[in-house]
Amino acid sequence: MTNYNVAIIGATGAVGQELIRILHLRNFPVKNLTLLASSRSAGKTFETEFGSLVVEEFSVDKFEGQDFVFFATSGSHSKEFAPAAVKAGAVVIDNSSAFRLDEKVPLVVPEVNPEAAKSHNGIIANPNCSTIQMVVALNPIHQYSKITRIVVSTYQAVSGAGQQAISELETQLSSVLAKEPIKIENFTKQIAFNVIPHIDVFQENGYTREEMKMVEETWKIMDSPQIRIAANCVRVPVIRAHSEAINIETEDAVSAEKARELLAASNGIQVIDERKDGGYPTPVEVSEQMDTYVGRIREDISCDNGLALWVVADQLWKGAALNAVQIAELLIESE
Repeated sequence: MTNYNVAIIGATGAVGQELIRILHLRNFPVKNLTLLASSRSAGKTFETEFGSLVVEEFSVDKFEGQDFVFFATSGSHSKEFAPAAVKAGAVVIDNSSAFRLDEKVPLVVPEVNPEAAKSHNGIIANPNCSTIQMVVALNPIHQYSKITRIVVSTYQAVSGAGQQAISELETQLSSVLAKEPIKIENFTKQIAFNVIPHIDVFQENGYTREEMKMVEETWKIMDSPQIRIAANCVRVPVIRAHSEAINIETEDAVSAEKARELLAASNGIQVIDERKDGGYPTPVEVSEQMDTYVGRIREDISCDNGLALWVVADQLWKGAALNAVQIAELLIESE
């Protein structure tokens, strides 16, 4: 088996750290693993499944000899440096939004559009976390009867906003219980014991950028720009794993029983759908799990040919690091 030189840019961040774990858990054939970060983090040592690794300060010369470079940094950083990695001969798998809607860059979810990965020109984009779990859950139904409309409301964990957001939730929870003043730094309002219907910046149409990512990325991944999509993205006081309430309409009627059958037979999906107390997935159970979990499957009584579903997945794994590694797996499988 061929082994590959792999570099992670942004290795000290939440997604970068999960990339290291996923590479090991998936038995990805790593020859050498290089951890790159800013000068602030350079010199840190991490004990990993690949041995004791020292974080190196990022510079473009570190791309030489790399087979895969995972970008787990900001979009501006990816825009500036990803082309240099490609020029050095590496395949870039980018977790930012920088290239997702670029017509020349494939946007890939392996369970949905694996063939798109083969048409890359050196850069492959990893979709938004909330988009990934939605299209994984909807694709089996879409392949059976085309989806014409999607209405999705997300319940997104604070870890989607980074380690500082996790710390803020934990600090606020302690402050509320101790009846101490609340400090708000990473969110627009108190997140402890609260929900915030605002993720990313507002757009001219009144939706947020996060919501429009779900719309536009779904069109591209599913190659179905005709689907009418509305999203409402909400931050909730959960540490890890995103949840989504999704209502869809299809061209032909799909019963709840048929939808359950389609989903249960699909790769990367676990169905937990019992109509009793606790017979559904929640973020606590799916944290650090690789699959996308679906429950509360029922026919939508408000429209014809409608279904309602509840979808939960670990956004740091399937929504980021795992999906990125699965993309690399697609490439080495096709060699």
